[in-house]
Amino acid sequence: MTQSFDICVRGAGIVGQTLALLLAREKFRVALVGSSGPAVPSQQDVRAYALNAASHQLLLDLRAWPEGSAVTPMARMKVHGGQSHSGNPATQNPLGHLTFSASEINQSALAWMVKVPALEQQLSEAIRYQPGITRLEGEPAGAHSHHEPIHATLTVITEGRQSATRAELGVPFNSRPYPQTALAARLHASRPHQQTAHQWFFENQILALLPTGGPEGDTYALVWSAPHAPAAVLQTLGAEAFSAHLNQLLEKWAPGSGNPGGLSLTSDVMGWPLYFSQAVRWCGAALETQSPSSAWVLAGDAAHTVHPLAGQGLNLGLADAAALTRRLRDRPYWRSLADLKGLRAYERERKAGIWPMSWTTDGLQLLFELSPAPLQTARNWGLSAFDRSGPLKQWATKIAMGLT
Repeated sequence: MTQSFDICVRGAGIVGQTLALLLAREKFRVALVGSSGPAVPSQQDVRAYALNAASHQLLLDLRAWPEGSAVTPMARMKVHGGQSHSGNPATQNPLGHLTFSASEINQSALAWMVKVPALEQQLSEAIRYQPGITRLEGEPAGAHSHHEPIHATLTVITEGRQSATRAELGVPFNSRPYPQTALAARLHASRPHQQTAHQWFFENQILALLPTGGPEGDTYALVWSAPHAPAAVLQTLGAEAFSAHLNQLLEKWAPGSGNPGGLSLTSDVMGWPLYFSQAVRWCGAALETQSPSSAWVLAGDAAHTVHPLAGQGLNLGLADAAALTRRLRDRPYWRSLADLKGLRAYERERKAGIWPMSWTTDGLQLLFELSPAPLQTARNWGLSAFDRSGPLKQWATKIAMGLT
């Protein structure tokens, strides 16, 4: 039997579930299509997201914020520039340092590290108790098969970068691969992390240690962007060999720069290729042969992806969900949910919103990929100068936190 809804959300990941909750709170009848379980079994899912102040408040308002050791406030972040090792200490470039601190901008945390399985569980529980949402099992993102007939005035596509629905609609998706694979894993440290995150830029790799396990914890989420060939080798190493290699690398590239030391691998190592992507169009009218809905719109990774070096991917997707909900809620009463004028206003707003972060992360990745010694010296001096910039650094910190 054909079902009819105001809005159909295709994609039941974190952005899709959050959007469904936001829309249902505004009294829209919502169909949420997608798998009801996490993409990876919880015991194997090593992912953790750094959620900024805007995302934190959004999920708190939805009563979908995890508790306990699943959440770790990040009080400070130390960024370390690399140096070229020529074998002669006298010719090595100086390290650059940059420290962000929540106390500098009178905030309790720069971000909150949240374990993905815990967040997915909280969202799923919130949806169970939210009237107006009908969950429907659907094909996973990337499956090219016929959708069940779900009639809705508007379809929102949140299926991720490999969205099957976006492909079926023929929406151009410009995607440029980075010469890197992202690795994620969990680590145990020999001493507490003190709510401090670390990020190192060395040669053509970016390595981040993000505190997990609660404020008093001694574990980290590892996010390591490395060239494809070395990353493939790293995924084949056993826990002892991986830990030894990581500790040796940090001793070599970060002597005396806040190296947490004593790291040991406690999980599998997940890996995936990285892309800089954006859809050419984020909304449009749907033909009856394409979709039973009157119009479609994109959100989250189905619309854009960025390099993970700043940890902003999910924050941008949640901002999409909040902006789209606000546009649909505040539209003039005579305009349909499928009105393209309002949907294009959402597209313009979010393209302008993601532009600074997407191009900043892309530019930083390129800058630190280049290795000539004079450029390394200049960028390390730049890091240290920015660290002393006062109001400029505070302004940049607030942007990353979603406070401006």
